Amino acid sequence: MLRGPHRAVCHAPSVAARSVRDVSAPLETPLARTRRARKGYRLLHDRYPYAHCELDFETPLQLLVATILSAQTTDVGVNKVTPVLFRRYPTAADLAAAVPEEMEEILRPTGFYRAKTRSVIGLGQALVADHGGEVPGRLDELVKLPGVGRKTANVVLGNAFGVPGITVDTHFGRVARRLGWTDESDPVVVEQEIGAIFPRRDWTMLSHVLIFHGRRTCHARKPACGACPVARICPSYGDGETDPAKAEKLLKYELAPKKDA
Repeated sequence: MLRGPHRAVCHAPSVAARSVRDVSAPLETPLARTRRARKGYRLLHDRYPYAHCELDFETPLQLLVATILSAQTTDVGVNKVTPVLFRRYPTAADLAAAVPEEMEEILRPTGFYRAKTRSVIGLGQALVADHGGEVPGRLDELVKLPGVGRKTANVVLGNAFGVPGITVDTHFGRVARRLGWTDESDPVVVEQEIGAIFPRRDWTMLSHVLIFHGRRTCHARKPACGACPVARICPSYGDGETDPAKAEKLLKYELAPKKDA
């Protein structure tokens, strides 16, 4: 956990990195870290003002189920499956009464479909038994449901109930560590440390923005440093491609270069 002055840079940056970054001091106070983090968020928000939950849903139940299904697969893949699933099982009671083999065939494209089927049916049963078939709007109640951890609970609270929450998925954690906002890998500790840096009202959008950045620019294996809006204040600048033209080719989704017709 970050306490007191700490090193903002965990390894010696390249010469190119030093020339771009304006974070030159080897030590950074907690106040300086907070200011740099909030500046970074503003820059990323300017890049992704449209950031949002990329799972399709219309109700809290649909978002809860979709988030559970998103484990070990993409949101795009989940969005292809959930319309069929929710037409067949529109309520928690319908999920609870599902025949496992029939649900498995629907969920097969998402991977780990047998385990996910058990989770979804168990979720439906718990909602019917303990909450009248409705999704609760409290963190402490959500995390008691089968297959629901803090990440899933915060997704649901922030996007279906308007309750601010920080969603520490693999993208959020990676980007937060690269930006030097935390050194931690435990999602709960990351949530606590980042939550202490930013106002509660920003938590949900902050989650969307960092996840968007991780999916589109700050990739796990080859980040597009040369096309990154926070390059000048990022301690990890230089870990990826720094040439702007080459980095631009690494951008994904709506930021990806348009192919010539």
